Amino acid sequence: MGIRREDKNRWEARAPLTPQDVERLGREKGIRFMVQPAPIRAFPDGDYEAAGAAISEDLSGCNAVLAVKEIPKNLFLPGGTYVFFSHTTKAQPYNMAMLGRLMELGCTLIDYELVVDDEGRRTVFFGVHAGLAGMVETLVAVGQRLATEGIESPFTTLRQPVEYDGLEAVKQAVSACGERIASAGLPPGCAPFVFGFAGYGNVSRGAQEILDLLPVIEVAPEDLAGLSGRSDVSDRHVYKVVFREEHMAEPLQGSFDLQEYYDHPERYRGTFQRHLPHLDVLVNCIYWTDRYPRLVTRAGATELERLRVIGDISCDIDGGVEITVKATLPDVPCFTYDPLTDRVTDGVHARGIVVMSVDNLPCELPREATRSFSDALADIVPAIGQADWSRELDDLGLPRAVRDAIILHRGKLMARHAGLEQAVKAIEKE
Repeated sequence: MGIRREDKNRWEARAPLTPQDVERLGREKGIRFMVQPAPIRAFPDGDYEAAGAAISEDLSGCNAVLAVKEIPKNLFLPGGTYVFFSHTTKAQPYNMAMLGRLMELGCTLIDYELVVDDEGRRTVFFGVHAGLAGMVETLVAVGQRLATEGIESPFTTLRQPVEYDGLEAVKQAVSACGERIASAGLPPGCAPFVFGFAGYGNVSRGAQEILDLLPVIEVAPEDLAGLSGRSDVSDRHVYKVVFREEHMAEPLQGSFDLQEYYDHPERYRGTFQRHLPHLDVLVNCIYWTDRYPRLVTRAGATELERLRVIGDISCDIDGGVEITVKATLPDVPCFTYDPLTDRVTDGVHARGIVVMSVDNLPCELPREATRSFSDALADIVPAIGQADWSRELDDLGLPRAVRDAIILHRGKLMARHAGLEQAVKAIEKE
């Protein structure tokens, strides 16, 4: 099996497998690995070599190639098998040409996003680490935004995750920030300072793990509107509210039913706008498609005077947060959206709402993110590495988790992904 070098941008230091798992899979399963050299990878080439892997630019002899992010379409080989986050399942236009090239070359594509357990839950993901890094980036943005308003706060001491030596150092810094809030309080006029979390899955879990290092008081969504008027509001805490589906939408008729909402979102209307005027910070952690109501719309943003920062960890462009008009990188992690002019300015200093929309947040915690990902991926690597991908799919004897994650086999779309063909053809006509 091959492990390719990540080259999407200069921040991408993750790998699909750690040297420790490469060594173990070689020893226990007899899998041989070839690893492309990479100067910025979180684990040095020498660690992989010591684990028994060959370091080589040429991965053409590998039965399958593992990566993290998308692979440039000019690097695919005829009949190759590739495993990575393809970002194609929602017919994302920017990757349809890549998918078309894989089809043209008769390749097999396996997508980590589609590896799920028997209950449909994803098992191979970076979500928690996206939440961890994304929450820190959001807190940094909060401190910078307050500073532009002339407000010095404990948040200004925080730095981007990539500037710390790993997750433990990050947590120590956030905890120290929390101690300052608990002892000296927030600046006058800032209480109650409210963080709202949209979603409660893996991404949200990671983000809340960071926020909970501060002195936090959690309030229920139904109590949010009355929070500012309470006499016991604390300036030595921040406030947290977690929104579930029933807080984001309501049925056109009858009562809320979660399964019905998943299956028939057209029977529901969005209600999240009612919560936004009571938030200082929104942390978006939900998976969204255009079948569902948006959390923040361009039109609704004109009414938001209090909301300072949106940490859009999910980073769906023009998605659940409609004012997330572009993805960013750690170089310039934020932009400011002016609802009155519909204009965007890089950084945090312009008029409007600051949006943090880094789309590869786990790369800011590359060692920890890789270890967690590798631990989950290693379970299915033997099935991928030992399969004869030149054979018909039904003859491969693949475990369900691998089979269901296949988008293409030998250039043909799986039936459940057949709709992507039209998207590929549309791109090819342009």
